[in-house]
Amino acid sequence: MSDKLRVAVLGGTGMVGQRFISLLANHPWFEVTTIAASPRSAGKTYAEAVDGRWKLGDIPVPEKAKSIVVKSVEDVEDVTRDVDFCFSALNMPKDEIRALEETYAKTETPVVSNNSAHRWTPDVPMIIPEINPEASDVIPWQRKRLGTTRGFIAVKPNCSIQSYTPALAAWKEFDPYEVLVTTYQAISGAGKNFGDWPEMNGNVIPFISGEEEKSEKEPLRIFGHIENGSIVPADTPLITSQCLRVPVLYGHTAAVFVRFRMKPSKDELVAKLRNFRGLPQQLGLPSAPASFIQYLEENDRPQVRLDVNYERGMGISIGRLRPDTVFDWKFVGLSHNTIRGAAGGAVECAELLKVQNFITRK
Repeated sequence: MSDKLRVAVLGGTGMVGQRFISLLANHPWFEVTTIAASPRSAGKTYAEAVDGRWKLGDIPVPEKAKSIVVKSVEDVEDVTRDVDFCFSALNMPKDEIRALEETYAKTETPVVSNNSAHRWTPDVPMIIPEINPEASDVIPWQRKRLGTTRGFIAVKPNCSIQSYTPALAAWKEFDPYEVLVTTYQAISGAGKNFGDWPEMNGNVIPFISGEEEKSEKEPLRIFGHIENGSIVPADTPLITSQCLRVPVLYGHTAAVFVRFRMKPSKDELVAKLRNFRGLPQQLGLPSAPASFIQYLEENDRPQVRLDVNYERGMGISIGRLRPDTVFDWKFVGLSHNTIRGAAGGAVECAELLKVQNFITRK
């Protein structure tokens, strides 16, 4: 029998679910043994369920996944019977996701979720492993609430904040206190490609439902602390944002303006970016980028075409750091929204939780 932990992917036929299946195909610690989706896909092989719906372009459906017979996400006991934990990429109304993920956790099956449904549940950790690995310390309180000894829910944050929050974390000692950010977000963030959404060709849509609130509030929860069994968001930095959908397949770009209480030089800021290391780098987690943040000197970088796949899509690219006439400094950030911002970030989170002994074999 394999020593790998057995994984179920919930919502495995959607774009993020497909990314999970692809990233886990040759993972050294985890093996996808169960795939669950809506009842209309249940009973089909995975190859049949995604036939004509595979959205990852030149990346083929992994051979190991093709013959797995898809189960219904509603058959919780059947899905969890022979797995050690789940990844959740469900595409349902938030209240339904919230209830279903808790149902899974109560079967003593940990759930690492890409969804936003539990990001503001006080005892659910929302983790960027390089920045706040200690957020998992809230899990014992959550288990007490759920009545579990092994099951829990952990989430990763919104995909777009990954393009600028790591820089703010690297610059923490300079005390950033006001941030203005505009994000330019790829269409895959909506679970679509250009074949699904032809009206995005040559178009920009200046509205993404709920995105600006996430962009402004979720970094504060990442920077928060645990108090009486709940994660208390940080008070600063104050963030205001606008979020636009742009005709790009992968890659969320952010144009960011920052005020600092300390007054760092450009050399100090760049050095902090380049030297930033987190616990995943120290532990050598399988999905962790060797270098979390790269700083690019060229005036026309970062670019989606050149930089979105930095460190297999798990790294962050920063460039155009320069003084601003209103704020102190401004810069441009870029992250891969379906890898670092979605499935890859969740896989790295699960790796961290395994090392921390929150995810174990049943």
